[in-house]
Amino acid sequence: MDESGDKSSGAKNSATSTAAFVDSGKCFVSSPSNWIIDSGASDHMTGNHSLLCNFNEHRSFHEVEVANGSILQAIGSGTVRLSESMSLSSVLCLPKFTFNLLSVSKITRALNCSVKFYPYHCIFKDLSTKQIIGRGRESGGLYIFEPEELKSQAALASLSPFELHCRLGHPSLQSLKRLYPQLSHLSSLNCDSCQFAKHHRVHLIPRDNKRAASLFELVHSDVWGPCPITSKSGFKYFVTFVDDFSRVTWLYLMKNRSEVFTHFCTFVAEAKTQFGVSVKTLRSDNAKEYTSETFRSFILQQGIRHESSCVDTPAQNGVAERKNRHLLEVARALLFQMTVPKPFWADAIATACFLINRMPSAVLHGEIPMSVLVPGQRLFPIEPKIFGCSCFVRDTRPHLSKLDPKSLKCVFLGYSRLQKGYRCFSPVLNRYIVSRDVTFVEEVPFYPVSTCLDHENQDDLLIYPIPTPSSTVDFSVPSDSAQSSEPPSETERPPVIHVYSRQRRPTSEPSVVPPTDPSSNQSPPLTTDIPNSDVQTSESPSTSDSDTAGDSLPPDLDVPIALRKGKRSCTYPVDSYVSYAKLSTASRSLVASLDSIPTPKTVGDALAHPGWRNAMIEEMNALEHNNTWTLVELPANKKTIGSKWVFTVKVNPDGSVARLKARLVAKGYAQTYGVDYSETFSPVAKVPSIRLFISLAATYNWVLHQLDVKNAFLHGDLHEEVYMEQPPGFVAQGESGRVCKLRKSLYGLKQSPRAWFGRFNAVVTEFGLQRSAYDHSVFFASSSSGCILLVVYVDDIVITGSDETGIMKLKDFLASQFQTKDLGPLKYFLGIEVSRNRKGICLSQRKYCLDILNDSGMIETKPCEAPMIPNMKLNVKDGDLLVDPEKYRRIVGKLNYLTITRPDIAFPVSVVSQFMSSPRTPHWEAVRHILKYLKGAPGLGILYQNHNHHVIEGFTDADYDGDPTNRRSTTGYCVFVGGNLVSWKSKKQNVVSRSSAESEYRAMAQTTCELIWLRNLLGELGFAQSKPMNLYCDNEAAIHIANNPVFHERTKHIEVDCHFTREKLEDGTISTPFVRTGSQLADVFTKALPGSRVSSICNKLGMINIYAPA
Repeated sequence: MDESGDKSSGAKNSATSTAAFVDSGKCFVSSPSNWIIDSGASDHMTGNHSLLCNFNEHRSFHEVEVANGSILQAIGSGTVRLSESMSLSSVLCLPKFTFNLLSVSKITRALNCSVKFYPYHCIFKDLSTKQIIGRGRESGGLYIFEPEELKSQAALASLSPFELHCRLGHPSLQSLKRLYPQLSHLSSLNCDSCQFAKHHRVHLIPRDNKRAASLFELVHSDVWGPCPITSKSGFKYFVTFVDDFSRVTWLYLMKNRSEVFTHFCTFVAEAKTQFGVSVKTLRSDNAKEYTSETFRSFILQQGIRHESSCVDTPAQNGVAERKNRHLLEVARALLFQMTVPKPFWADAIATACFLINRMPSAVLHGEIPMSVLVPGQRLFPIEPKIFGCSCFVRDTRPHLSKLDPKSLKCVFLGYSRLQKGYRCFSPVLNRYIVSRDVTFVEEVPFYPVSTCLDHENQDDLLIYPIPTPSSTVDFSVPSDSAQSSEPPSETERPPVIHVYSRQRRPTSEPSVVPPTDPSSNQSPPLTTDIPNSDVQTSESPSTSDSDTAGDSLPPDLDVPIALRKGKRSCTYPVDSYVSYAKLSTASRSLVASLDSIPTPKTVGDALAHPGWRNAMIEEMNALEHNNTWTLVELPANKKTIGSKWVFTVKVNPDGSVARLKARLVAKGYAQTYGVDYSETFSPVAKVPSIRLFISLAATYNWVLHQLDVKNAFLHGDLHEEVYMEQPPGFVAQGESGRVCKLRKSLYGLKQSPRAWFGRFNAVVTEFGLQRSAYDHSVFFASSSSGCILLVVYVDDIVITGSDETGIMKLKDFLASQFQTKDLGPLKYFLGIEVSRNRKGICLSQRKYCLDILNDSGMIETKPCEAPMIPNMKLNVKDGDLLVDPEKYRRIVGKLNYLTITRPDIAFPVSVVSQFMSSPRTPHWEAVRHILKYLKGAPGLGILYQNHNHHVIEGFTDADYDGDPTNRRSTTGYCVFVGGNLVSWKSKKQNVVSRSSAESEYRAMAQTTCELIWLRNLLGELGFAQSKPMNLYCDNEAAIHIANNPVFHERTKHIEVDCHFTREKLEDGTISTPFVRTGSQLADVFTKALPGSRVSSICNKLGMINIYAPA
């Protein structure tokens, strides 16, 4: 429940006399507590003649027998006005009677109400509206009547229906009529904020309104989150508990999903202590936070029955799901109405819960949830106000002089859970303040309404999708058509948050920005804004000096003045581990370009940015020009697939931004085999092949050319019948109900890569290139002028070789067949940053590594020396299951891609990748350790140099019995071509080995395969090798098994394919020299090593950190 109400201490004894006044025919009882509720009285009666309006004398005396048996004479009757909306007629006047009595039988018939008596009070409830119209407070054994004079009802006379609608959290018109019968004449109530916040599809399934029979007999629960925007107080989730009988909602804000168990224990204890009832049944989905061993143990101990929904059946937890939607709808309306910034979403959710609990419910047939839970409790302890309005809070800070302002201008953000006061936020103090001494200016939003406020751009907040903006039929977006797709300058960049009239720096995530001045040697600063979530009450003022933090900031900082504050110092700033002093001017420009333009996370963000918006328009125009689809009605028995936007920054040869690229990608994972696709295989370039190209270019000083094919997949024809929803943000005007019937292949479709590669293969072979038999994404040609080598990865092409004239002809030919863009020398490819000087070529993933640290929240962590603690053993059963396994999978997946240029983390990443299905806390700690290691050198990469040869050699090793779960060994190898590291692997073996020699022998077989593949590929490209390739091993027993056809008890079970190594030794393909363990470079791929050992091997592998601080 959002807050607990006040406990009444009982009615006070009234005075012995009463006073009344008469004005314009209205009589009011000044002390209504004098009226005693009497179930034994047949009529209302009073002894005070002046209390009656419209008094009529009786011609014949009306006798009344009182409790002591005496007979009194009634001289007349009249009407008593107990309140402005309540009057009682036929009240008898007995001159000698000293009490005022209300007859229960008379009042229930006259007011069409019911009365229910409790030990210390009673309530009168209107039978038609279910609204409480009066109460009785026990005093001296009697029930004293008090008319229900709600402040909300009193405000009705001075507030319009729309103002009431805003104050009460945008309830439906039906609920408002139930709460205020005087508004029954209204047929509609227009509210734009409700349309933006609550629009949804028509509900077609009949609802089951069966209710539990008593409090806490059944409780529904669900978790919402994570919110893409962290709240001002650091919350990203909330959990709700809904009592099925009363429909009261308890809401708890959370920073992590793991807090669900703690809040459930609190909820169960509150139900027991405050209401004397135990929770009997909990109904939820099958989320991990409800099925953990700790949670299950607790509910078993408490005797609580746990009902969970079936997989992919959210309707079975419909009450909680619908309640979350209701909360989000009201929260959105509250935010939109007063243009409150997104970081205050948690306050809007809490306020929505507070108000919903106090609104009539259709499920309860018009009753109010709080009144069902706590009958007789006042609904609003304090008068409700409009969320997000301006207010002035009394400033109670000490040491204020007599000339200082006595109040602070704040924004109203709801009601306190534990105090009877309003919850306000002061941007000056950067604190929440709870106070009763508040003056409201409800008609004035605290945050000015932007002239270009886009409610659609807030679809990343409280995600229940809001309709995206529709464009015209030619796929244009309302904007300045004269704008180009070039990225805007700093002065042209639009505001990130539109609710301010001035630009504000984003505060959601820290960012690392390198210097844009090529001559600067300074490292880019890391800036973060950390919200202060402390709450200050008016009774306990804070002595914090945070309100003076802005004085030290430069005056030209372009953020709202009220929000200026100092930067928090970081103990381990990332600029201590990343420097750009060693980079050339072009490389610095590249780094600055990559870091300076943020990639949009939502369609709304992209459409708000002129550069990205024009890139999207350019993509849509290209799709339309290519006749990619036609708009049709969806045929019967056909289904559609969705689509999404992917954004990329393309750079020029000098490192500057070439263009912003927006790509529409179909959600091909929704396709069905045999229905809308069949064959899908398409070759993709192997990463070792790309590294081989880099090594050859470094060895022979060749130029690496990069080409980009625009809309590559559109060149492939589509033979299947595929229907796609219209692109997000670009729904053709007047065609909202239609779908796209695809005529050409599109990115994301399962068959698109095959169609595109078939077309590309035909074009390059027509030019005269041959496709490699060992990597079908590699093409080559040789002539007297030299050689041409080409590798293609989807639509990114890298060309190198000694025949520069032939390369230029090839580029011209490709441009005639496809729409290509010559990006010049290779700088940035597949997320890999390529830096080159006279010493060689360096590959690194600096930006990608920093992005991982940002995403995981480890950007400010203390670094460590080794990627994994030596001798650490992880298994599938130790520790608790992670509440948020998706984060684990996401981070580990990114780390896997980072190993393209980071062989030093190959082994630890392969270990943590084995627990993706059910990660536990020790596994996450291992991931965190890898991230701490990366923090120490995010720019570490591989250097490729000219060693004047192209000899192939490999190192192989195995860690015997390294996996504690299944006792399997780990194979590790690395292969050098021309002295440059080209290929490596760390992988668990498929079978259990009986000895260390056997595990090493199996590793030798795997490495031999890699050596032969690289030899064949090099030979095909024109670099044949005649000498045997060295395969270095540190296990003499394994070397003897390979060199001698021995057959004994310890080798007879080894599979035939493992003896492949022996055959290649015999024919002279390889040789197996022994290497000492201290010189075994593959050691880092099989086990966790100390930091000094890892650093030593990295140096020998050719790894270098060009971003290392001097």
